[in-house]
Amino acid sequence: MRDPHGPGPWAGGAPPLELTAFIGRSAELAELTAALGRARLVTVTGAGGVGKSRLAVRAAARWAAGEPAGAGWGRVELAEVRDPQFVAYAVVEALGLTDHTTRLPRETLLEQLAGRRMLLVLDGFEPLAEPSARLVARLLRGLPELRVLAVGRRPLGLAGERLFPLAPLGPEEAVELLTDRARAHGVPVADGPEVRELCRRLEGIPLALELAAGRLRALSPAQLLHRLGDRFRLLTGGARDALPRHRTLRTAIGWSHELCTPAERLLWARLSVFAGSFDLEAAEYVCGGAGLPAEDVLDVLSELLAQSVLAREETPVGPRYRMLDTVREYGAEWLAAAGDADRLRRRHRDWYLGLAAWCELEWCTPRQREVAARVDVELPNLRAALECCLTEPDEAHLGQHLAGSLWFCWVGCGRLSEGRRWLERSLEPESGYERARLKALWVLGYVAILQGDTGAALRVLRTCRERAERAGDAVAAAYAEHRTGCLALVTDDMAGAETLLRSALERYRAVGELNSNVLMGRVELAMARAFQGDLPGAVRLCEEVRRACEDHGERWARSYALYVLAYAAWADGDPAGARELLANALADAHAFRDLLGSVLVIELLALVTVAQGDPVEAAVLQGAAGRLWPSVGLPLFGSAYYNAPHELCEAAARRALGDARYAECVRAGAGLDREAAVARALRHQKPGALGALPAPRGPVPGTGPGQREPAASPTRKGGETAG
Repeated sequence: MRDPHGPGPWAGGAPPLELTAFIGRSAELAELTAALGRARLVTVTGAGGVGKSRLAVRAAARWAAGEPAGAGWGRVELAEVRDPQFVAYAVVEALGLTDHTTRLPRETLLEQLAGRRMLLVLDGFEPLAEPSARLVARLLRGLPELRVLAVGRRPLGLAGERLFPLAPLGPEEAVELLTDRARAHGVPVADGPEVRELCRRLEGIPLALELAAGRLRALSPAQLLHRLGDRFRLLTGGARDALPRHRTLRTAIGWSHELCTPAERLLWARLSVFAGSFDLEAAEYVCGGAGLPAEDVLDVLSELLAQSVLAREETPVGPRYRMLDTVREYGAEWLAAAGDADRLRRRHRDWYLGLAAWCELEWCTPRQREVAARVDVELPNLRAALECCLTEPDEAHLGQHLAGSLWFCWVGCGRLSEGRRWLERSLEPESGYERARLKALWVLGYVAILQGDTGAALRVLRTCRERAERAGDAVAAAYAEHRTGCLALVTDDMAGAETLLRSALERYRAVGELNSNVLMGRVELAMARAFQGDLPGAVRLCEEVRRACEDHGERWARSYALYVLAYAAWADGDPAGARELLANALADAHAFRDLLGSVLVIELLALVTVAQGDPVEAAVLQGAAGRLWPSVGLPLFGSAYYNAPHELCEAAARRALGDARYAECVRAGAGLDREAAVARALRHQKPGALGALPAPRGPVPGTGPGQREPAASPTRKGGETAG
């Protein structure tokens, strides 16, 4: 999917880095790029392995490079999605969009892509063709500047769709591809009659040629040709020339499969249980045993890699491996035929249950950012594990446990909407395992708070607390009370919030609980105190939290503590110190894709900026925050307490600039997307012309410490806010 720490999909026209050379296809590339200029929906069709995806990515990059500045493209891999409900979620995720509200993901797409000239590459939609087609139709109707480049073995079947059938490589290009890939395997193969006949038999299908090149380490072209000829005659009864291309590919895959050792065939089949990419440790656990010792998996996997059955890719969490869809499908058929599919699915589920548990424990450690990156690349497999749990009636408790254990993924890494869907699904059956159900309940209540759905949050948390008290589950009772305190905080019941949060923190101490949730509870208590006028008490609490976070290597809860401390620095007349604290808070919040934390910091940075004598930049930052708030929920939660610093900043900027100039600056800020807004707030890019225009310098009237409203609270509804 998407690297959360890398550039977004709007970075321009450069194609992604490729590990192997792109051979031929110059005419097709030019034709497809031209087609994208003439039609809003183009679908590249063709047999599996014919090179559709790679050509589409190249064409998308070339199209974007030829467009005016601001145009971009993004690729969505749908082959990893197994549930029709999550097609739109996959698009939101792949494009790096974030939305904390209760809106459906298609509504998020319509809002956040409005006005953007962009190209969406939708790859591997065939298993979910109908929901994919519905989504594309809705997006094209609602986004006039959008173009879609679909990639699959069949059309989407929509009005206005322009088809681009992709043929295999021509003879010369096929030879060039085979010899190039053979050289990559350390085998210098010269053009000759056997090589050309081999390419002809494989009909120029790139995947088939890649598989053949992998075999040239052990066999000569003539030996390969002989074996392939036997395989074709066996499957087609001599009607080789009439063989449809998809049968040719399956024949080539089957022939490569037959040339594998028994251990290689066994691992090929077992690896098909993974969704998306996987690492070596997962492969050893899931696929090892029962005829393939775990210690042998690395050697066997290396052989499959050398034969192009697997591809290696570098990710933020290290090297990972992936099967092409067609190769995976072939392995899955063998796994099912062996009667071993259910056992492998359970082993896969167990590994990812363990991974989620490890990630939850490591979230409050120096590995926190590594955990966020790991969850990002593992999402397809985590979804597959959730689906496995929730389709087995006797394993509903495992689904509840897994959905609850991933709370840090849903609320800390920007996936509230998807998390709510999984949590609600997991809670539909009564599992009979109360502890797992209670955890899913308080996490669901937390997610609902962050989405601004206070009614649902109150109902869920009340249920959780009542059931926890009946079951004698002190941990779940503490979490339910904590989240109810968060709910009071964002609905302006400061006295109630303080009472509930103090009680919850006492419960945590009694059961020995200390993690990011507990640290956030202390920050939330600090907010409640600050809102009631006790800024020194709030500072003491947040200094304690900062020290605890630094002791544990925790960066996410720390960003909220820094926010409170920055507000205190501003109130004490130290805007430079406040800006430094806010820069650190924003860098961490943005790294975790915590939209709520990011927008709150930007709001306070605007107030600090106007206090430093730059009302133009302050108004631009307010405009940028205003664009982000709809993806979080109700701006500043509709809270008088949260809104006071915003109003103070706006009043000061308006006095300095006048209404017309202020509105102009706000509009300029509203034109910044999330990445640009954060970069500007962090001063990672130079202000544009608007920000460079003269503005009053020196203290801005009305922003002195003696003229401030009650302290602003850093976190939205509390706890692990964010997303």
